[in-house]
Amino acid sequence: MSALNPRDIILRPIITEKSVKAQEVDNKYTFAVAKGANRTQVRQAVEAIFNVKVEKVNIVNVRPRLKRVGKYSGTTNAVRKAIVKLAQGQTINLF
Repeated sequence: MSALNPRDIILRPIITEKSVKAQEVDNKYTFAVAKGANRTQVRQAVEAIFNVKVEKVNIVNVRPRLKRVGKYSGTTNAVRKAIVKLAQGQTINLF
């Protein structure tokens, strides 16, 4: 996976109340990333796409959850999230 395009590693930003709060308080941004991506690849991809300096990367595998609507049941999608802390003074405009 090392020869991938950075846009193949960073799939999309995750924008929730919790992630927006982390942006404001700790300068941390959350992205959905490719399943096999590691910390180094995520760091290089974010720095290449957004032209910022990354300080730290944490990765979380979110398991699918059971959901039910009436008699129909199913699961949510599994996702691999990367929480990226930027160096002080750096920002990414996601909106």
